[in-house]
Amino acid sequence: MSYANVDGLNTYYETHGTGDPLVLLHGGLATADTWAGQVPELAKQYQVIVPERRGHGRTADADGRYTYRLMAAETARLLDVLGVSSAHLVGWSDGALVAALVAIDRPELVEKLVLIGQYFQPDGAHPAVAAMLADTAAMTAWARESYDALSPDGPAHFDVVVEKILRMWREDTGIPLDELATITAPTLVMQGDGDFVTVEHSALIRRTLAEAQLAVVPGTSHGLPMEKPALVNELILEFLGGEHSAQLIPLEG
Repeated sequence: MSYANVDGLNTYYETHGTGDPLVLLHGGLATADTWAGQVPELAKQYQVIVPERRGHGRTADADGRYTYRLMAAETARLLDVLGVSSAHLVGWSDGALVAALVAIDRPELVEKLVLIGQYFQPDGAHPAVAAMLADTAAMTAWARESYDALSPDGPAHFDVVVEKILRMWREDTGIPLDELATITAPTLVMQGDGDFVTVEHSALIRRTLAEAQLAVVPGTSHGLPMEKPALVNELILEFLGGEHSAQLIPLEG
């Protein structure tokens, strides 16, 4: 458990294990603890780096609005500060958008990419998501306890962070397909079969990317890394390790 100065922002991060770097990026209003079901297993083979973005967990907020591109830039700068020249990036929910933008803006930093449970345009969301997002209290109440316990800004700042995140969710509406198509890193797109994102959208993202695979985890919701950690870990490790079965009847040559 450490802190790094990222352009003046005292950024919390954890490192576990040894090996090639693997960065786990949490979702909106979440913390490094999101990955409790992944870290022990992944750290057997990789040096797992788990940062917390501005206003999340043990990293303080900073002046200014939130954007995904800002968070991607700060993630990339953290890797620079830590001396990490390239890494695998695994992002869940908002963390998947952040990971994708790092791969677009700093492609030299990304070896392989795992994008879990995120839509990249508004029409990729399940129709029920709009109503869920409209219920602000319900969408943010689950994060209150961990924020109060961990944030250096104190419990009174929670509503400030929530408003910044809600504005980002409303106004920072994703990544255009032509921009996603510039990602060169091999990518695993993963979602639950009852996720916020539609399977059709994830299939579109898989087709848009130059080199990608799609995994739909059965019996899971948006919380699939927490709900079926063993299966999620297996999919991540198989993808990162390159241990893929030969395709006997491929659609493409």
